[in-house]
Amino acid sequence: MSTSGPESGWAPLRYQAFRRWWLAQLTSNVGSWMQTVAAQWLMISLTSSALLVGAIQATTLPVLLLAVPAGVLGDLFDRKRLILAGQFVMLLAAAVLGLLDLAGDVTPLLLLVLLSAIGVGQGITGPTAQTLQPELVPPAERPQAIALGSVNQNLARAVGPAVGGLLLAVTSAAVVFFVNALSFVAVLGVVALVAVPARATALPREHVLSATRAGGRFVRSSPALIAIMIRAAAFAFFAGAVWALLPLVARRTLGLGSGGYGLLLACVGIGAMVGATFSPAIRRALSPRALIATCTVAIAAAALVLAVSHVAVLDGAVLALAGLGWIIALGTLNASYQSTLPSWVKARGMAYYTIAFQGATGIGALALGAVAQITSLDTGLVVLAAGLLAGAGATAMLPLPRPGEIDVTPAEAMPLPATPEGSVGPVLVTVTYDLAPGSEADFLARATRLRNFRRRTGAIEWRLYRDEAVPGRYLETFLVGSWEEHERQHARATQHDAELLEDLDRLLVPGTQRTAQHYLAATRQRV
Repeated sequence: MSTSGPESGWAPLRYQAFRRWWLAQLTSNVGSWMQTVAAQWLMISLTSSALLVGAIQATTLPVLLLAVPAGVLGDLFDRKRLILAGQFVMLLAAAVLGLLDLAGDVTPLLLLVLLSAIGVGQGITGPTAQTLQPELVPPAERPQAIALGSVNQNLARAVGPAVGGLLLAVTSAAVVFFVNALSFVAVLGVVALVAVPARATALPREHVLSATRAGGRFVRSSPALIAIMIRAAAFAFFAGAVWALLPLVARRTLGLGSGGYGLLLACVGIGAMVGATFSPAIRRALSPRALIATCTVAIAAAALVLAVSHVAVLDGAVLALAGLGWIIALGTLNASYQSTLPSWVKARGMAYYTIAFQGATGIGALALGAVAQITSLDTGLVVLAAGLLAGAGATAMLPLPRPGEIDVTPAEAMPLPATPEGSVGPVLVTVTYDLAPGSEADFLARATRLRNFRRRTGAIEWRLYRDEAVPGRYLETFLVGSWEEHERQHARATQHDAELLEDLDRLLVPGTQRTAQHYLAATRQRV
């Protein structure tokens, strides 16, 4: 793999901190894929239920419960300690699983519980780790660094299953589980060594509860983020089920053993490597929407071939195509989402994306596993392909910004009065706009963006009023939880928000400007 220049998909590996982190993650991901092969094969030996086999893919569902609190902690506290804690949880769960299998005490329920415990560790570290890794390279290369985070998982898919299948064939599932436990040690060592970029702020640290609410408000008031999450969920629900049903294809359709199954997954990883290498050129040639549509068609076609083919070589070829589509789609969605998040809310915002993507993947695996159980494996794959295409059609018109299209770099802080003496409770802010004749329609067309801007940055209520006594005068009001939160609101504005305010200023009567007033909550002592 070439890392000689910015045109290479592997260029971020030139930076030592990123390279160390990426290689440690690769080691851990290889161990995780080795474990996945062993767990799926162990489950097939314990039960013939397609639903329970599909449930292995759903053991990442603890992420749904932990992602938001973990994202809040990742934005507020020491990210290094948080990641170390999550990695230790995964190490412990993998080691216990190995011990139980060595003793012959594993049941389908115990297997799912311990795999879910590993999902707990992923939930603790996921949002923070995803946002930290791109910070180890210059801003211009962050989209590709984000894409390489997805490549990491799929490159591991090329190595882990094959090694896991071979190790499983000559030893036992217990040995594979122990090897996975050791792989987490690599991440622990690198996290301890790599300097985590500091996040400086002049304001006091947010309280956990208010930070949680602020993160939720930001995502709810960001139409672009919501659109990307809907796209990601529609894609992951069906596309992720391909990997959940693949062990059944290997065993029932093709009659392969664990080694053959590992080789099928290796084909997926090879496709991912090709996608990673050429993804910068592909992204330049196609718009994000066209990329997602193309990747969807590729994976749907692969699922249809798996449904009708009984030739391992052909299945391996279409799985390589599916791996290429999977990696490019994941990189496109993830880079678009992350690049739309300001630094102050990155981990919290990524938590919601993780919930949408991982939740859709897990639920989709269960649903398509149930379809295959009730009908047949071939029917399940056909339903998967049809659902994937239908989901792509239903979400085709949703926005999907290119990385950097929305400028979320911090804007220069707007002027703010000195902290009032004895300021407690909520703050009401009013802003008066005197519009030039003929500009009211343009102003009202931007009202939704204005509301979203205020709510993203901290407003808990927002209203816009027209002054009937003064033609062209509008009054904007919004409520913020405290004066300290209002200070944060000013610090949270981005260049994208500043451009909106500049557009509004151009609609004012020449020679006038926006005027803001601040009203503090009246308390008994001040009455």
